[in-house]
Amino acid sequence: MKILHYIPSIDRTSGGVGAYMQLLAKELGKLCDLYIVTSVSENPLPIENAKIITIPSKITEFRQMKKEWCNLLNDIKPDVVHVNCCWMPQSAFTQKWAQKLGYKVILSPHGMLEPWIISRHYWTKKVPALLLYQKAAIKNADCLHATAESEKANLLKLGYNKKIEVIANGIDVDSIRMKDNWERKKKILFLSRVHVKKGIEFLLEAVAIVKEQLTDYTINIAGEGDADYIASLKNKAKELGIEKLINFRGGVYGEEKWKLFREADVFVLPTYSENFGIVVGEALACGTPVITTKGTPWEELNTEHCGWWTEIGTEATKEALLSFLNISTCELQEMGYNGRKLIENKYSTKKIAHDMLLLYKKTIG
Repeated sequence: MKILHYIPSIDRTSGGVGAYMQLLAKELGKLCDLYIVTSVSENPLPIENAKIITIPSKITEFRQMKKEWCNLLNDIKPDVVHVNCCWMPQSAFTQKWAQKLGYKVILSPHGMLEPWIISRHYWTKKVPALLLYQKAAIKNADCLHATAESEKANLLKLGYNKKIEVIANGIDVDSIRMKDNWERKKKILFLSRVHVKKGIEFLLEAVAIVKEQLTDYTINIAGEGDADYIASLKNKAKELGIEKLINFRGGVYGEEKWKLFREADVFVLPTYSENFGIVVGEALACGTPVITTKGTPWEELNTEHCGWWTEIGTEATKEALLSFLNISTCELQEMGYNGRKLIENKYSTKKIAHDMLLLYKKTIG
């Protein structure tokens, strides 16, 4: 079977979407002939078991993009075209051009159709995009791929397309070494794209409230983002009187990233909205308990006793931090083992790749 993915970017700054493609390809490429079409970028993620093809992607290059895309389709003749992301015209038009040539298309929104995302810049950006291309792309997709039941529910509420299948994102758990010690190192970690969606202000405000209990702790904020936004977060930390507790690490990759996960006593993602949250799975695979919000689908943090699944906001983040500070080392270790077991049993990349291949077969009938 030949599968062709289109994804706007696999640059290391692409966040969870790029990581999803990297993780999926590693196992899916063993089960089929996998091609990934994307744009040129400065720091592309290394991707195994797939042929990477770049095509023009700027709006001014659409004529050339269409020509090269259609030529690729005619040369490769994929069984299924899998388009990733919404709101970028490149994704909508690659889908449209593929379907005009008779190809089946699966569309993965990657949380970009969640209510919080749609509400941002609704009248200035989202409505024009819906009218021009995005609504048609959603309606015409042969299948929508959601990564959680909560995302499926929101797609159904949108009402554009009821053909939805749920397959979670995968974690390459076999390659992730679990921590072997849960003695408190007095380190708290946020690691993700530094963006307003991630709710970092809630973490800073919660830390400010309980700073007396966080003496000698370091709160690492790791990730790349807009320089002006990062500067505003640094100013906020200073205004809150916690600048000595907060360490802005910038982007971290490779072993440095995994070291941060393992050394953290707890991982915090106080986000407004995530369709999955790969970093949550990565932290759990390292044996690190997680605090995240009901803007993510990670209710299992509560049901499997491997973290805290909270409301969105400062107060809920504060309460979770206080709960974390008051539990024993033995309970932290138990949470760590529970989290690792959850990822191994439900979210391994091998299982997800197998499920995705079944979806492709179902799509072509």
